[in-house]
Amino acid sequence: MRVCTAALLTWSALGVFVSLSVVGAAGQVSFLEVSETAGVDFHYTHGGTGQKYFIETMGPGTAFLDYDDDGLLDIYAVNGHSLERGVTPTETNKLYRNVGSGRFVELAGTAGVDDGGYGVGVTAADYDNDGDADLYVSNYGPNALYRNAGDGTFAAVTTETGVGDDRWGTGCAWLDIDNDGSLDLYVANYVDYAIDAPGHDLTPYILADGKRSTQDLKAYPSPENFSGTADVLYHGVDGTFTDVTADAGVLNPEGKGMGVVCADYDVDGDVDIFVANDQRPNFLYQNDGAGKFVDVALIAGVGYSGDGRMEASMGADFGDYDNDGLLDLVVPNFQHEPTSLYRNDGDGMFSYASMHSGIGGASLPFVGWSTAFFDFDNDGLLDVFIANGHTLDNIELFDATSSYAQRNQLFGNLGDGKFAEVTDLLGAGLAITRVSRGASFGDYDNDGDVDIFVVNSTKRADLLRNEGGNREGNWFMVRTLGVTSNRDGVGARITVNAGGVQQVREIRTGSGLYGQNDLRATFGVGPQSRIDVLEVRWPSGVVDRIQEIQTNRIVTVQEGVGLLDLPLPKGVSR
Repeated sequence: MRVCTAALLTWSALGVFVSLSVVGAAGQVSFLEVSETAGVDFHYTHGGTGQKYFIETMGPGTAFLDYDDDGLLDIYAVNGHSLERGVTPTETNKLYRNVGSGRFVELAGTAGVDDGGYGVGVTAADYDNDGDADLYVSNYGPNALYRNAGDGTFAAVTTETGVGDDRWGTGCAWLDIDNDGSLDLYVANYVDYAIDAPGHDLTPYILADGKRSTQDLKAYPSPENFSGTADVLYHGVDGTFTDVTADAGVLNPEGKGMGVVCADYDVDGDVDIFVANDQRPNFLYQNDGAGKFVDVALIAGVGYSGDGRMEASMGADFGDYDNDGLLDLVVPNFQHEPTSLYRNDGDGMFSYASMHSGIGGASLPFVGWSTAFFDFDNDGLLDVFIANGHTLDNIELFDATSSYAQRNQLFGNLGDGKFAEVTDLLGAGLAITRVSRGASFGDYDNDGDVDIFVVNSTKRADLLRNEGGNREGNWFMVRTLGVTSNRDGVGARITVNAGGVQQVREIRTGSGLYGQNDLRATFGVGPQSRIDVLEVRWPSGVVDRIQEIQTNRIVTVQEGVGLLDLPLPKGVSR
């Protein structure tokens, strides 16, 4: 038993840490902001000119990926650019290569992925099954696909692959809709907006009182000022793509898509798609197994809030927070709209658990964007992170209770269906107040606990290193290598049984708010020193089952083969 500063925790008969106090479950973990020492000097540019162009407020996405296959997570950060008329933009996206020892080197130009479009989102996977991670970038304007050459460089292949949709792209994700071994691509689109279109770059002046000028009170417009646009789904075969949006049943021009997350929520062996929509009902596309979809969000209970209201939903993530083998869903929303936590009931239905969980009430003052289920203290329970920041850069003039810059939030899982906000207990890295947007999650230093990279509007990004999560509990990490299935194992369902507790993860690409987390599946297992059973159910239907594995290690499982004896990443011992 460990005595913690926030609460007394013990390993229960169920095999998970449970809190003996409602004060919190933070333990001795802290997050340290290390971007400067790590060499990650990313500053997002939204290009604001004072005209309040709508695109300025939406912010960027980011991804953890291992593009050079050296076992170390690299960072891709999406950038905007200047919107000043007559000025040629010089800002580009950035790629930070992890060179070990907690250091990164920026080389997007050298690698050929310094995209100069007005960037929004990113997703990474080996779409051509050649052994390295490729990059897809969604833009306000034509999207871009970069194929990894395997030598540290990428080639732009957007035109020949036909995936350069030129609308306002947001969340995007690689997935295999029909389990044929070739990755497909889902791209959410936001609204019908063009800076040069009549009326689109004009926003109303708002007068609070006679003491301020109308120019001072000019505000960004609402999404309600614009029509929605349909998302797009591409079916991939041997590295080429076909637009199957209508045929697959996901053509819906009423959406205003933001975050996209794909997972098998109904455990029937195929991937489903959730889209968080802004001031529109969310979409939950249920897969029939052959790559055809039906929107069941209303029936399943995830289209609206608990009281049936449309919300301004931003990011989204699937995760099994109660360890019942079913993937639950978290969706941050706008200020005064509680973050939605939907508990998967296992019958195709979800229960609205926001207020009961404690997350809903605590999130009301904030505008939530990216989110993730992850186990920050390795206690065997998934916690929840939310990146916050207002849309209006002068909100204080209209609402004295709010602010443009806001602190992010981390909710510790108490093991009884409830969460306690532990943000203030987790060190200086979570005390930062910024206008946060995208966030990615992964163990970039391979020390056994999950770190966070947060991108902010107009300010430097924050690299938050997890200090102590690997001391609070043991850990286990699984990398998947498909053979019949796609090479990355996207869509594989990983089940770990340790000490009588079963945990589930799925390998997936896009997540949170138009970004991506580590493709490796990470598990906290508390005091358990071994994994009793590791099971991988592949998209092909193949099941690999391995018994008796030591914890505190990274393993690679190959489809139909089992554990591979591969060289370990830098800094990792057996």
